Amino acid sequence: MSDLSPQQVLPWKDPLFLLALSAGPVCWLVLYYFYFQQPAIFLDKPVQYPGWFLKLVLISPILEEMVFRGFLQELIRDRISSKSFGQLTLANLLASLLFSAAHFFFHAPLWAALVFFPSLVFGFFKERTQRLTAPIVLHAFYNLGFIWLFTSPG
Repeated sequence: MSDLSPQQVLPWKDPLFLLALSAGPVCWLVLYYFYFQQPAIFLDKPVQYPGWFLKLVLISPILEEMVFRGFLQELIRDRISSKSFGQLTLANLLASLLFSAAHFFFHAPLWAALVFFPSLVFGFFKERTQRLTAPIVLHAFYNLGFIWLFTSPG
């Protein structure tokens, strides 16, 4: 972590945040080219299905980050353990496992398991900034690419 206090680390001025943000398109591209059946990209999804798109790209990330980072991760840190393994805290690890497990209800097993890795990134930035802004922005941005490339309404 930098010499700045958590309150001074603003996401848009944080090189690690910008790196995490830029990792989204790289991951989408890799997933798209290695995905068994490359889905057709329909650039008009947000226009054709605005409610569905907003729910998955904006509303779900806000609610999920409030629950998993704002509530569970802090609860685990405060009540169970503040232990860390370098930059990875036990609270982040456990909250990310629960976050990934929750996605098994809505996604294929491999996709749900892969949610664990971005979840660790979201948790890292929650701890780094002590705010939900960075995890919400990252989560919404990551969902944007995933929803646009790999899902369809209905």
